[in-house]
Amino acid sequence: MPDGVVVTIARDMLVTSLILALPPLGFGLVVGLVVSVFQALTQIHDQTLVFVPKIIAVAVVLILFMPFMLKVMLDYTNELFAAFNYFAAF
Repeated sequence: MPDGVVVTIARDMLVTSLILALPPLGFGLVVGLVVSVFQALTQIHDQTLVFVPKIIAVAVVLILFMPFMLKVMLDYTNELFAAFNYFAAF
């Protein structure tokens, strides 16, 4: 298998992983920042005050974005399976 093919597969894998990881990480970041500002304003410093809203936000985002995430994963998997004959030829 030529080096260019391996690099292309690795790049596509990393881009797909980034697309799948951005929604939960982004919403977790936003919720964390909002809760941190709230804690700074009220001077309440409790670790669970940050942890619980982040978990809830990430769970909600995963549920809401699941159809999109499944489509991205299926498209990437179908793309790999479609090119399997090309990979096996080497």
